[in-house]
Amino acid sequence: MTSAKTGVWPFAGRRATTEVLLVWSLAFGSLVLAFLAFGLSSATKLVATAGFLYLPILAMRGRGEDLSDYGLSLRHWREDLKLFLGLSLLIAPLFFAAYWGFLHLVSELPAELAAALSPYRPGAEVRFTPRLPPDFGQWVLDQTLVVALPEEFFYRGFIQTRLRDAWPGGRRLFGARLGPALVVTALLFALGHLAIFAVWRLSVFFPGLLFGWMREKTGTILGATLLHAAANLFVRFLDASFAPMP
Repeated sequence: MTSAKTGVWPFAGRRATTEVLLVWSLAFGSLVLAFLAFGLSSATKLVATAGFLYLPILAMRGRGEDLSDYGLSLRHWREDLKLFLGLSLLIAPLFFAAYWGFLHLVSELPAELAAALSPYRPGAEVRFTPRLPPDFGQWVLDQTLVVALPEEFFYRGFIQTRLRDAWPGGRRLFGARLGPALVVTALLFALGHLAIFAVWRLSVFFPGLLFGWMREKTGTILGATLLHAAANLFVRFLDASFAPMP
């Protein structure tokens, strides 16, 4: 084997994984401190948004890269939009059924266990009355520009790209490469949601896998951002439409 394969590439891979762990740890630590200081507030959200956007930019300085190298681009917007719409139509009814079933399950659990698994109170009747939450238009902007876009840039844009530099292998599934980088990114995405000390939020590992697949499929984070925001908004709609309420 050449020195490039035995020396340079492993070094580059170690540097990429070290960079990812450092940047993720800084973002996670700042979120924990913000939550302890301010709780679930606008200040904590501001810390999260700033960290997710600016920590990757600081890390990529000096490598001659730009934001499009990390998926922040509209170059495949038609493919991203088609993928987003198709997956939304497929997933929405399945998620609705799973949500309803989960609430029925939680309603039968002991209060302590139910509180650990979900934000819903047990023992209440589960019924569906379609309604939009207050200020839903504001929530659309918030979930798209303040939550989904920064998180997708941080995780699927920066982290998944850098981990793919370290672990370039993987198998293709429906036109996208699946490998360790995608899985580890989804794991870090889930662990990052523990910053507010809610164990049930680890469930975001599974949509994280889908967002990662979309990133690999189109080469950008646009489709994943749209689906991420739509999923959060759909949950918000279900929160307002189901009893028991959060």
